[in-house]
Amino acid sequence: MSTTTHDTAVRDLLDRAREGNEDVLDADERDRLVAEIERALYDGADADEVAEATVDALTARIERDPAYDAMAARVAREDYVRRVTGERPPDDEGELAAAYRDSFREAIDRGLGAELLDERMGEYDLDRLAEALEPARDELFEYTALDTLEQRYYLREPDSEPFELPQVFWMRVAMGVALREDESERAARAEEFYEVLSTLRFVHSTPTLFHAGTTHPQLSSCYLTTVPDDLEGIFEAYKEHAKLSKWSGGLGNDWTPLRADGALVSSTGVESTGTVPFLKISNDVTGAINRSGKRRGAAAAYLEAWHLDFPSFIDLRRNTGDERRRTHDMNTAAWVPDLFMKRVEADAEWTLFSPDEVPELHGTYGEEFEELYEKYEEAAKNGELRQYETVDASELWRETLTRLFETGHPWITFKDPCNVRSPQDHVGVVNSSNLCTEITLNTSEEETAVCNLGSVNLARHMTFRGDAEAHPAPDDVAVAARGDGADGDAGGGVAVGVDGEAAELDAELFADTSETAMRMLDNVVDLNFYPTEKAERSNTRHRPIGLGMMGFHEALQLARVPMNSERALEFAGRAGELLGYHAIDNSAKLAAERGAYDSFEGSKWDRDLLPQDTLDLLAEERGREVPVAREETLEWDTVRERIAEHGMRNSNTTAVAPTATISTIAGTSPSIEPLYSNLYVKSNMSGDFTVVNERLVADLKAEGQWGSEALDRLKYHDGAVGDLDLPGELSDLYRGAFEIDPRHQLRLTARRGAWIDQSQSHNVFFPSTDGSLLDDVYRTAWDLGLKTTYYLRTLGASSIEQSTLDMAEYDDTQSRGGGFDGGDEADDEPGGDAEAAADDESDESGGNRVDGLPTVEDPTCDACQ
Repeated sequence: MSTTTHDTAVRDLLDRAREGNEDVLDADERDRLVAEIERALYDGADADEVAEATVDALTARIERDPAYDAMAARVAREDYVRRVTGERPPDDEGELAAAYRDSFREAIDRGLGAELLDERMGEYDLDRLAEALEPARDELFEYTALDTLEQRYYLREPDSEPFELPQVFWMRVAMGVALREDESERAARAEEFYEVLSTLRFVHSTPTLFHAGTTHPQLSSCYLTTVPDDLEGIFEAYKEHAKLSKWSGGLGNDWTPLRADGALVSSTGVESTGTVPFLKISNDVTGAINRSGKRRGAAAAYLEAWHLDFPSFIDLRRNTGDERRRTHDMNTAAWVPDLFMKRVEADAEWTLFSPDEVPELHGTYGEEFEELYEKYEEAAKNGELRQYETVDASELWRETLTRLFETGHPWITFKDPCNVRSPQDHVGVVNSSNLCTEITLNTSEEETAVCNLGSVNLARHMTFRGDAEAHPAPDDVAVAARGDGADGDAGGGVAVGVDGEAAELDAELFADTSETAMRMLDNVVDLNFYPTEKAERSNTRHRPIGLGMMGFHEALQLARVPMNSERALEFAGRAGELLGYHAIDNSAKLAAERGAYDSFEGSKWDRDLLPQDTLDLLAEERGREVPVAREETLEWDTVRERIAEHGMRNSNTTAVAPTATISTIAGTSPSIEPLYSNLYVKSNMSGDFTVVNERLVADLKAEGQWGSEALDRLKYHDGAVGDLDLPGELSDLYRGAFEIDPRHQLRLTARRGAWIDQSQSHNVFFPSTDGSLLDDVYRTAWDLGLKTTYYLRTLGASSIEQSTLDMAEYDDTQSRGGGFDGGDEADDEPGGDAEAAADDESDESGGNRVDGLPTVEDPTCDACQ
């Protein structure tokens, strides 16, 4: 290919890509870009290489204007269609639709021929479903989403290129999930499911997207196990873990039953080596598994804070010490009972035991646990126990937080709220959470808990007050990625309303999405391929699912509500109540149609106890108020009556997963998290991608402030609005994760959590090196009744110096004292995210940088996302 031909091809690509964005990429700038791309090519470069060079040049300019992302997406999409179909997508909409329909039929036929797809996929009326495809919805995808889908999600034969177009992918998933429906209704349900998926209103978790409709439909997200205290059982657990990991499941393992180091093994008369050597083996087994060939294995080990090996457990992720007692690839989590937190508050003693001598502690909680624990403490004092150790509770707490700050582990999770508020307290105990800390299901040696997840995209349910009285069609929704207009055309720009108009959460559209999503998730339970009998037994008996949410911060920004405000608390409560209400109500409706789950009788649902009611139960157990608002604003009496009449289809209905990957696909902010920054680099398995806040840029343009100077200031402040001269509340509106009080973020989670029957993956963004503040943050989490927390994200020292956070907001924390001294490793990297030093799953906040921008990495535990 000659230079001239390159010039023409590149110019044509750019002209098609910049349509609607000529104000950003004008003719002169286009010509400069053409010359730059020419220099990156060589004589003989083919069409693939021309497109790749063009995409690279456009994505390198995303920090200048988000419109470059839209342009890169158009080029990438056009090139992918060409590679799949053999020709560039037609300009004529009718011809494009016809080509898309042909590609859909060909993809299904190819998947069936290669034995990738369930043979029932060929029994659909393919012509009908082909007509339902909406090719224009490809424009909803940002460049990062398209790249991620191509690399990891589309169907492909071994060692071959993918062969699904974006809307074909959504339809394949919809068809796969609809296989549970009666044959006469499957096509209609597939169309219904396609509608919520393709408009990005709801997205299934990654395993469902990978495997829906395939010959091995492992659609579930995570598995939770309890490891027994015998050698045969431990190695059976390794086997189960390997099988579960093989099919993309993330693992949450309860290791508390294992006897401690030095405990007597009665069969041999020797002393046990304790949990750590077995955890080391588990670390290596899990790391050896490449999940579905698309992700490496990932697991989280949980241990209760009274276990005699707990001090060794919290050291597992350190970079110093005996490597034989380190698990650098395993996530760890502390399972903390309320009594421990009470002892910390009282500056009292705490006793560590070996489980073989105190067997009831593992399976009890609340008042019963406290009574047994104190009985065992008395037995220890009387010399009736072989092993125990008395420590200072506050010192062990400080040491745990020190390790958390140094290594990012162990995550802090709370046993009693998980159990007191569990709907399934009548059939077992919650012994741990999962890989991402949002699942709170019972486990035992007989049952492996299974979580089946998907998330509603809040940002796609925001509408402007000026819209028509009836809620708009999906393409009219305010956020409508890439700025869809009322006519349904996907144009450039971003929807921010007129003159800064605020958007509102559309309750009617949310209800419609939730009804469909709950049906889809319930179908997953029946369609799922279960790698083990214990997983199948548990999942079919209890049928737990987890409807969650993502796009929370984007929705707030569309509503013009700063996350650090009281109004954000009200929004969180509203969103949480809508989620809980429609999840529970639709589970009861499904029970009327399909029957209640097997273990419904005796559950909290059966006893007329809904999630908001269980906060009172937790307060009673603690003997203190749980300071979380939970006033009902919806028609809950109707839901209670429906449950009383029909029961519930699912033992659990709601859980908020991290969604780092599926939120990328949906083009929104992850889960319930604040946006990391207004300008940063997102790093995942697909590569590094520049992210710039479209709404901020739109507001700055409206104020006449966007340009190279504003960009330089943003870069200097690592994406914080810093000293930008923003009017009104914009400075507050665009605060990033480290500019919002972490305790306020906990309050937001608590408000949502009042209505959620499982938990939420809550990352703690910590902008300080102050141990007293860290102590206050995690004590606040416990005070508010949170069930779990997830990663601790910290800033590097250089970033802290530039931070705009007002540390005076934390003055009230200094009275508690205690804190932690940071230890040797913290001194080595003051203020840094020490987790990043040892774990490539970490968010190296303030650490690694790409093109001068801070980099945040997705966790690899995207089974939940």
